[in-house]
Amino acid sequence: MIRDVKRIEVVLANNDRVTLRVDDVFLKIDVDQTRTNIEVAAMALAPVPTPEVLWRNPPALALSALQGAAIGDLGTLSSPEAWVSAGVALRALHEAPLPPWPGESLADLGTRLDDECEWLIANDVLPTEVITGNRKLAEKVLRPWTPVFTHGDLHAQHVFVEDGKVTGFIDWSEASQGDALFDIAILTLAHEEHLDDVLAGYGAEIDRDMIHSWRSFRCLTAIRWLMENGYGPPEDYPEVAVLLAAGR
Repeated sequence: MIRDVKRIEVVLANNDRVTLRVDDVFLKIDVDQTRTNIEVAAMALAPVPTPEVLWRNPPALALSALQGAAIGDLGTLSSPEAWVSAGVALRALHEAPLPPWPGESLADLGTRLDDECEWLIANDVLPTEVITGNRKLAEKVLRPWTPVFTHGDLHAQHVFVEDGKVTGFIDWSEASQGDALFDIAILTLAHEEHLDDVLAGYGAEIDRDMIHSWRSFRCLTAIRWLMENGYGPPEDYPEVAVLLAAGR
């Protein structure tokens, strides 16, 4: 039992998941326990710092807080060294043994892209030429790759740093076998100015064009979910800004 609570904060709330911060404990409640199973298993396997599992009582999972702050929340206070450190940690994850569960197949990814683009056009969310232009970019990711251990949702709010060093990655429910370039694309999605820093830490030759293709894929396939889960008007989404810039 938690006593003498001084802070309760709603971190995330949508139609099927809620995350609360209760002092230094994160309480995650998810209607889909498959996602929670993956999160717990991935954190146990990952060779990078992760929150400690304090207890689990389905549908709730209690995790410890990480030190520092999310690199995406630091704005101009985030140092190049912190982004380099993120690249180092990400490379360590990608070089780890594969998790035993697979990711989406190329066929499934292609079907999802088709469905989401059709929905965006049918609902007049963005100009058709922006959608079709980004779809051409996104289709380039539908090629064979060597699978690695991917986080699967490594946007900058999920990477915690302190004093220029990564203290951990959070939110592992999308972890799987996947394309390394997807994680890099998501981490730098709204932070293009730090791509060079991340790649310096990652330390490998990277196809930058494919990173931009994965960004288009991610943005096209995320907007409907964001709209349906109360994240405000699409014009405020970083994903829309990325699509508009890429579609020019």
